[in-house]
Amino acid sequence: MDWKIFLATFSAIFLAELADKTQLVGIGMSAKSGKPLTVWLGSVSAYIIVTAISVLLGATLGKYIKPEFIRYCGATLFVLIGMLMFLGKI
Repeated sequence: MDWKIFLATFSAIFLAELADKTQLVGIGMSAKSGKPLTVWLGSVSAYIIVTAISVLLGATLGKYIKPEFIRYCGATLFVLIGMLMFLGKI
């Protein structure tokens, strides 16, 4: 295992996910249900599946498209969605 890549990925995901809407959903579901272990298992299971899809898609696209292009497209979509949200379109 390449620990440098592992730690860079862990740090980026950990910091990006702090206090986002996913955490708010987890807090709300746990408070409402009173079953924090069940909420945690559901959250972790969903995140595993989403991450697996993302990694497989990235690995597949990486074989055919330059990583820089993928990064620029992702950044463009991120900014575009942010602008649409700011303007109340989505």
